[in-house]
Amino acid sequence: ETHQNSRLAEAQIKEMSKMYRDLISEIVEQGQQEGTIRRDLYVGLVKRFIIGAVDEVINTWLHSDGEYDLVSMADPLVELFLKGIG
Repeated sequence: ETHQNSRLAEAQIKEMSKMYRDLISEIVEQGQQEGTIRRDLYVGLVKRFIIGAVDEVINTWLHSDGEYDLVSMADPLVELFLKGIG
């Protein structure tokens, strides 16, 4: 039963991850259509850039022993996504 529960949890996590990734792709595509995200960029690459950055911010927070304010990073992260580094 434990093994079955583990497989069910894994399937649910995979489905949630797919939904998250699909949502990011949709947002990027919408941004490209509206002109807020460059149209010459590959949606998949932008999606991986966003997921990687968010993942790193969350991992830093998880390993900071409360010394890192996750919420305060939201606006700078969005600004970085939309305006770049240069």
